Amino acid sequence: MKSSPRPTEFATPLAPGPGAGEKGLRSGALGLFSSVAIGISSTAPAYSLAATLGVIVAGVGLQAPIITMLAFVPMLLIAYAYRELNAVDADCGTTFTWATRAFGPRAGWMGGWGLIAADVIVMANLAEIAGIYGFRLVGLESLATSRVWTTVAGMVWIALMTAVCYVGIEVSAAMQRWLLCLEVAVLLLLAVTALVRVYTGGPPTATHVSASWFNPLNIPSPKALTTGVLAAVFIYWGWDTALTVNEETADSRHTPGRAAVLSTVLLLVIYGLVATSAQAFAGVGTTGIGLANPDNSGDVLSGLGGAVFGAGGLGHALTKLLILMVLISAVASTQTTILPSARTVFSMAAHKTVPAGFARLHRRFLTPTWSTIGMGLVSIAFLVVLTSVSHNVLADSIGSVGLAIAFYYGLTGFACVWYYRRVLTRSRRDLLFKGVLPGIGGLIMLFLFCYAAFNVYAAPDYGATSVRLPLLGRVGGVTVLGLGALLVGVALMPVVTREHTAALRLQRSLLPHRLPALSAVESASRYLPADTRSGVGGDWYDVIPLSGSRVGLVVGEVLGHGLRAAAAMGRLRVGVRVLARLDLDPEELLARLDDVVREEDGPDSPRGGVTCLYAVYDPVDGRCSLARAGHAPPVVADRAGGVRYAELPAGRPLGLGGPPFQRAELDLPAGSLIALYTDGLVEAVDGRRGLAETLAGFHRPLESLCDEALATLLPGPVDDDAVLLLVRTRRLDAGQVTDWELAPDPAAVAQARRLVTGRLNEWGLAELVFTTELIVSELVTNTIRYAPGPVRVRLIRDRSLICEVSDTGHTSPHLRQAARDDEGGRGLYIIAQLTERWGTRYTEDGKTIWTEQALPSEG
Repeated sequence: MKSSPRPTEFATPLAPGPGAGEKGLRSGALGLFSSVAIGISSTAPAYSLAATLGVIVAGVGLQAPIITMLAFVPMLLIAYAYRELNAVDADCGTTFTWATRAFGPRAGWMGGWGLIAADVIVMANLAEIAGIYGFRLVGLESLATSRVWTTVAGMVWIALMTAVCYVGIEVSAAMQRWLLCLEVAVLLLLAVTALVRVYTGGPPTATHVSASWFNPLNIPSPKALTTGVLAAVFIYWGWDTALTVNEETADSRHTPGRAAVLSTVLLLVIYGLVATSAQAFAGVGTTGIGLANPDNSGDVLSGLGGAVFGAGGLGHALTKLLILMVLISAVASTQTTILPSARTVFSMAAHKTVPAGFARLHRRFLTPTWSTIGMGLVSIAFLVVLTSVSHNVLADSIGSVGLAIAFYYGLTGFACVWYYRRVLTRSRRDLLFKGVLPGIGGLIMLFLFCYAAFNVYAAPDYGATSVRLPLLGRVGGVTVLGLGALLVGVALMPVVTREHTAALRLQRSLLPHRLPALSAVESASRYLPADTRSGVGGDWYDVIPLSGSRVGLVVGEVLGHGLRAAAAMGRLRVGVRVLARLDLDPEELLARLDDVVREEDGPDSPRGGVTCLYAVYDPVDGRCSLARAGHAPPVVADRAGGVRYAELPAGRPLGLGGPPFQRAELDLPAGSLIALYTDGLVEAVDGRRGLAETLAGFHRPLESLCDEALATLLPGPVDDDAVLLLVRTRRLDAGQVTDWELAPDPAAVAQARRLVTGRLNEWGLAELVFTTELIVSELVTNTIRYAPGPVRVRLIRDRSLICEVSDTGHTSPHLRQAARDDEGGRGLYIIAQLTERWGTRYTEDGKTIWTEQALPSEG
């Protein structure tokens, strides 16, 4: 009998991971041609020309062709930014992901929000246009003018295109290839036919093409230039869709970038040819078929088609085909507009910026499930709400898209510059394509945004609506809608970035604020948090002063991200410090820490996901004892210039159980350099070799080495936390350490006092003679009484005076409050009052009881 499947077997799975290529999308489904087709289709060439060409001509007259070409320049510059960023991080979140890495989660959220807002607004408008042209195509002009029926038709088109996107990227790409070929073919046919008629006896409005049309100096005024470019920028928008499907493209790091640049160049050719031919045929008059006729400004191609192709026979069919082409353009763009918004939301969910449900994939189609469906539903709701409120508001909303476009395109340009800031001087190519061109593109977009928002769109007579605002008076509805959409994202920003901010604040508060100044080592460190919301969490490091001038060095990593990983890291760091104070050997400390991890329970438990490296360095003999639990081995550089990765048993991660940890011993001469790190530092290709090459120049200051290591290994933002702890070893001078071996005889107590007194006087520490004699007398007496074998006494003059008494016993003395009638038990109590610290550490052949006293202040 077959068992029935569990309900969860049919549930759509979540994206396996947040990284580029890790989200489970169907990789390798698209080639260069499909990517270019998707990029061009997203701009809706036919619809964009139909809706924008008349506006451009009305503003600049005969200079419309050069305006369409000038608008290409910032788009090409931003396309280079997309190409360079995609080459190192082919994430379908594009602007959201890149801005997060460059500037942090707040900027990333706003970049993603700008893209989503623009897509939703345009999708609603494109769907309505598709409904209007669909009715016109079949001769139902009465329905084409009905707000209700065009809204219903728009809803149907959005639903159909959402379904196409849902059933697979291959279906979407195949549809776009056919639709784009038909669209471009009809546009070229229109352009060529118009030019042929101009030079073979065209209509009275016909004018031969003139070189003056392409001279920007003939534009009437700077305001006309800026306004025209602002309008023309809209017709190029959408090519970045080729980048949002990068994780589904073959050679995802290079093909999408090439497709973006190629798409903008092909659009330049199409727009330049159509604008020139249309202007040559129809002229720039304000009546008839003139492109500046206000009655045709919303759709210059429909009237132009009848004039170019003629009204009878084949001409009528071609005119209908032109209408069909605009319909196809709107429909194709509706579909390709769903792709970037859905994948941006999908990436946001994978990075834990929005609810995880939006990161679900269809098991068969490998397409985003709820992010695709959700974008379709939001677009339908937006269309219904705005048409219900006012059709004028819907009309102004399409104008406001320009602000969102300029915002997230400009942010991407600046993100590219900041992302690559450390490598811009590496070569001329890096400076040009990673710095200069994206930076100029970002500045142009910033200027267009500010000029449009606060000058052109803000005029009360611009657009179909205006709003009276407090203190500002009446403001154009386009500015209110555009800035309002972005301000909604600002209002939501604290909510969506709260966990990242809290995790980062918690992480930094739990790490050392400053490393202690010690005689044993010189140290420097760097902590670089991940640039994505899902990356901040569990890396830590520490430098722990131990008894006998020794020092404990620790680096660890809690796998996972967010608040839980940061909290688990804090608990483990405290645990390591407590265990280190017990003077445990490295392998024993890891065994105790392993018990701590295994005993933790609950959703915040790091069980099975902790790696750690612990080392103890002794500046007296230069020995370093190390043990690791699944962590990367340290790098050791000696004074002769040799750099090697230390060989020590790998061990298992903490919390898994298994064989005991093993220790390794290293002899480190004075001036040796040891580097402890987490895997986030060396996750790049050849990261381990790059770290070794950086440490080859170990004579430089540690702070400079830390900076160089980060600049070399992590020139841009990172997916995972990275920690680097650099330590340069020191040795105590022979004159700072004195030790004696005494016989286990009561007479040795007086001998110990004499030896200690003589050494302290030599060191100029006569003020400490009395207390130190008392300490040594008590400890040596107890050792002779309770432990067999010889007694060793050692004095170390460091930042404090350290006194150690060692024997072969394994019983530790305990501090207690002696009763009035007790004959003993007061010795350790007296020692505790006379010293700053005291304790016991066990060795292979016994134990050592140590004390520390503060040195008298100079003068």
